[in-house]
Amino acid sequence: MPERSNLIAFALLSLGMVLTPGPNMIYLVSRSICQGPAAGLISLGGVALGFVFYMFSAALGITALLLAVPYAYDALRIAGALYLLYMGWQAVKPGGRSPFQVRDLPKDSPRRLFTMGFVTNLLNPKIAIMYLSLLPQFISPQDHGSVLAQSLVLGFTQIVISVSVNALIALMAGSIAVFLAGRPVWQVVQRWLMGTVLAGMAVRMALESRR
Repeated sequence: MPERSNLIAFALLSLGMVLTPGPNMIYLVSRSICQGPAAGLISLGGVALGFVFYMFSAALGITALLLAVPYAYDALRIAGALYLLYMGWQAVKPGGRSPFQVRDLPKDSPRRLFTMGFVTNLLNPKIAIMYLSLLPQFISPQDHGSVLAQSLVLGFTQIVISVSVNALIALMAGSIAVFLAGRPVWQVVQRWLMGTVLAGMAVRMALESRR
């Protein structure tokens, strides 16, 4: 087990990170508003699976190998940026629908919702960087047992906090669907706002240098 002070500090850091808007939050909120809280929670299951994948990769040293190869890291980073650009284009293209639009939005199947949640998280290289750069800072290799065990405990702590907070966000987002449905002007503004935000995030991700 990690040292108690390290575990508490890591939990607080994880809470601060999950409250910072990012691709996962944007996707979950959009899905909850489009299809209701149940769709957001199903998507959250996919996001959680992405966290589990990265956590085990980091704990076993696979992520370290990925980030040690510049081309592998760049491929993942560019793929994530392209995915965000695609989502942004879907929001602003002529005749397109905002990911937050409620009316006449085709409903995705639970399998697709889960898969898209997983892909959204998997194509976010920040998650890999988070586990690789943060976990070692809260591990005590000399006095608190296996490094692998400590890594898994810290990783599961982050996942529990992230899933809990995002579940609450998904439920709250779904409750404002009726409010948005009756305001078409807001929907137009929202489409362009979301498209701009997604495009900006994509550009930032694409241009971000490897650390």
